Amino acid sequence: MQQKRNKCGDHIPAFLCPESGTCFDSLIPSCGHFHLRPLQLDTDVPFIHEWVNKPYAVYWQLQNSTVEKVRNMYSELIRTEHIQPFMGFYNDRPAFLVEFYWAFKDRIGEYYDVQTGDYGFHILMAPAETPVRHFTWNVFTVLMDFMFSEEKVERLIVEPDARNEKIHLLNKRAGFEYHHLINLPEKTAHLAFCTREQYNSALERERQLQSAGTI
Repeated sequence: MQQKRNKCGDHIPAFLCPESGTCFDSLIPSCGHFHLRPLQLDTDVPFIHEWVNKPYAVYWQLQNSTVEKVRNMYSELIRTEHIQPFMGFYNDRPAFLVEFYWAFKDRIGEYYDVQTGDYGFHILMAPAETPVRHFTWNVFTVLMDFMFSEEKVERLIVEPDARNEKIHLLNKRAGFEYHHLINLPEKTAHLAFCTREQYNSALERERQLQSAGTI
């Protein structure tokens, strides 16, 4: 990981500060090279606009959005202190979008006993031109490795739409423990958490399954 000085102060991790320019590189030998950098409106919004209007992105809730609406939304997110969107690349091609947030300052903190070390993320994949085996899982591990590399991050939180079965399987595979349903203004969501220990245990399970040839 390449980090610059956190210009937003020590109260939040550098990856939530757009002025820090924090980036992250990860090479997965069995898959390829992944790279994360803060979102750049002029460069990235056309890709995001295309992705959010695809049928599979229905849970992102931006169907039939204009380029202007998408740009305005992400321009506002970039200016929000506790949220930072990143663009993710696979072998130098745009491949996914992720929004990192600090739960302690987010609206989600109104729905449970939030802790200062709780951080969450939302992820949107690009359309797959050529399917890559275990690709979404590898993206997921890159994001979690990135977040857990910051000592301020003690626990990860996700709040996926209750109807999104695919993401529930992925979350649980990564070690997230599901707690209860919450009613957000735009969706009914599951609330789930994952500590470093749970994530490391999940990775160990994956290694064992790979060694046994079952995945």
